[in-house]
Amino acid sequence: MLAGVVSALIFSTACLRARERSPAPASLGPSPNDSAEVAAAVERYHAALASGDSAAAVSLLAPDAVILESGGFETREEYISHHLPSDIAFARAVQSERRPIRVTMHGDVAWAVSSSSTRGEFRGRQVDSVGAELMVLVRTPEGWKISAIHWSSRSRGRS
Repeated sequence: MLAGVVSALIFSTACLRARERSPAPASLGPSPNDSAEVAAAVERYHAALASGDSAAAVSLLAPDAVILESGGFETREEYISHHLPSDIAFARAVQSERRPIRVTMHGDVAWAVSSSSTRGEFRGRQVDSVGAELMVLVRTPEGWKISAIHWSSRSRGRS
């Protein structure tokens, strides 16, 4: 319970930081395709993981991105050096079916929510899980960047 509260506080802080550092909406101007661009950035991130392209995955992360998973969190640098290689290996080893991404916009900040089911074998163990994902993205002059990721998964056998 406490871990969930701490994760929620960390994630809320990331959202606020993203809003504070994002340029004013008038500076870049809203686009009618914003939701599609946000969803495309999320899809590019997953495609980079699945193809083993760590440089492409890293290029989509904001400099102060945080990644929350399994009751903990990592900074961008920690994630790149510790967890990213495992995420790439996992994405390449198993089959994941991603559901449509729902995007909510608030100026130059967006959050994208999706779910997935994953099956396969990874490091000698069978995987049969369902997952949920929340990404917070911020509009930058270079395009939409991922400011925070929160992944949650459970075995399909559990409810």
